[in-house]
Amino acid sequence: MKWWDGYLRLWQQGAQRLQGEAPSEPIVEPAPDDRRFRDPAWTENWAFDHLKQSYLLTAACVQSAVGDIQGLEERDAAKLAFYSRQFVDALAPTNFLATNPAALRETVETKGENLLRGLRNVLDDLERNDGRFAPRMSDEGHFTLGETVATTPGTVVFQNDLMQLIQYAPGTETVYRRPLLIVPPWINKYYVLDLRPKNSFVRWAVSKGYTVFLISWVNPDERLAEKTFEDYMLEGPLAALDAIAEATGERDVAPIGYCLGGTLTAATLAYLAARGDERIKSATFFASLVDFAEPGELGVFIDDAQIESLDAMMAEKGYLDGRHMATTFNMLRANDLIWSFVVNNYLLGREPMPFDLLFWNSDSTRMPAAMHGYYLRKMYRENLLAQPGGLSLAGVPIDLRRIDIPTYIVATREDHIAPWQSCFAACGLYGGQRRFVLGASGHIAGIINPPAAGKYGYWTGPIVESQGADAWLAAAERHEGSWWNDWHAWQRRRAGGNKVPARVPGAGALKPIEDAPGSYVLAA
Repeated sequence: MKWWDGYLRLWQQGAQRLQGEAPSEPIVEPAPDDRRFRDPAWTENWAFDHLKQSYLLTAACVQSAVGDIQGLEERDAAKLAFYSRQFVDALAPTNFLATNPAALRETVETKGENLLRGLRNVLDDLERNDGRFAPRMSDEGHFTLGETVATTPGTVVFQNDLMQLIQYAPGTETVYRRPLLIVPPWINKYYVLDLRPKNSFVRWAVSKGYTVFLISWVNPDERLAEKTFEDYMLEGPLAALDAIAEATGERDVAPIGYCLGGTLTAATLAYLAARGDERIKSATFFASLVDFAEPGELGVFIDDAQIESLDAMMAEKGYLDGRHMATTFNMLRANDLIWSFVVNNYLLGREPMPFDLLFWNSDSTRMPAAMHGYYLRKMYRENLLAQPGGLSLAGVPIDLRRIDIPTYIVATREDHIAPWQSCFAACGLYGGQRRFVLGASGHIAGIINPPAAGKYGYWTGPIVESQGADAWLAAAERHEGSWWNDWHAWQRRRAGGNKVPARVPGAGALKPIEDAPGSYVLAA
């Protein structure tokens, strides 16, 4: 009845506008963050306005009807809701030439040249992606690693099968005694933390007086098919800790784990704690899940049948193609990361704008078969990392409660990959002092938010035992701008006391291998 009632009112409104009456209040409007209907014709032209509202009304009713279905298991209901939204998003009038006023106008003005350019873009994308549907997101020719992105000066001082360790050149004459070790995710490449100088977390941290080391993961091929999650721990952060001690003479290190890198960092800290290794005095986590009970919409893609299908796919090549992961993540925000580029590239026949974040987003990496299957099953499917002793790595039972050091946990409010409430769950698992900070925006933009930009904002507040995420937010205090300075104020108190002379890469026991960004990140 809601749909029928809305349609009656919409037809009445259309009839009034045809008779020359002034437009009345719309029956339904796009969400504030819905950018599909920004062209003035969607409001000023009665036909397009009617089409827009008709679509929005139908979309809302479809999703409401799907949500009202009774008797489904929670996982099945989530799948139905997700794929219904994909269907509704795909059928938006903005995605079709005949019902997109901007595309029609462009076709008239260019006498169809836009459609020829669009067809050329379609064919180029299909060829570039071996027949996959994947519109280009950024002008890739605008960016070159080491020249326009990933430009912070540094040196590769250590490498093994899985990673290169970059030590960045100092930005100050003296530095904090305790080095930082950044552990990025290996689902994408590390340089999201070192894009351009104005938004590089690495460059900013160096300028604040930190000695920064960073893991640049290899883009694995079939030769690394048998590498496991355990191998990523042993040859990743644990190998890096030993290398940093050689390079600087400093055993104490402060790790920063981002996304999947944060999951690995947490497991590594629990491993070290179980062995009585006290090298780590504090740790930071960026948008990292360790409790996967509520993984958000990514859970739609993870069940026994889908994991078995992925296993079969990975068995053929020894890895999961990075484009598969990229498509999965893009579907979580299909209107922004798929359909907007269909309109721009194909209907309007334009080239995508050069955008560093989207260039990085398109630079995906492969996943070793053994590691990825383990990660999906043990973390997402069985949630064993959150269970004391649920996992054993290198023969050591992993218990996150053993992490009894200060931790700084950052999540972002609009994160579609690591929901902030699930990131907050880490506060109930770690021991020691915990500081939880909630940034505005999403998984990438909310983390890569330099203070100079003056954007977004963040929330802080005390952690009360047995308090849920929503209760924490209700009592939290909002601050303007970036959370980076808040982190710096927290970290410098745990940076090892008096400063020491700046450390030059290659001046210690580890000699230079090659300049940053290194060769691993360049591998396609």
